[in-house]
Amino acid sequence: MKKLTSEELNQSAMQIIMLAGDGRSMLTEAVKASLAETSREEVDEKMKLAKEKIVEAHRIQTQMIQNTIEDEELQTTLLFSHAQDTLMTIYSELNMTGYIIDMYRNLSDKINK
Repeated sequence: MKKLTSEELNQSAMQIIMLAGDGRSMLTEAVKASLAETSREEVDEKMKLAKEKIVEAHRIQTQMIQNTIEDEELQTTLLFSHAQDTLMTIYSELNMTGYIIDMYRNLSDKINK
């Protein structure tokens, strides 16, 4: 396995942050679309895209963690810790956004009966 440098770890951290941020943007769009009574399919597609971004960021994080475990000389960086924190926060937002949209739909369905 190729040794990873701190610079490569930081580049991966930036990828994680950008992917997680893209995921957060899609979550925001999903909520706004839901409130604007956009089709459920369109809202679901935005949620799916958000999840894909977050899953990709998580994949990169996992690979970097494995690399730091296998290379005792490589130390994690503050930027990587920040990226992990950002990812986990947005992963929680993904779950909460799903619940919020489900509650909104349930309420809307009851009102429109």
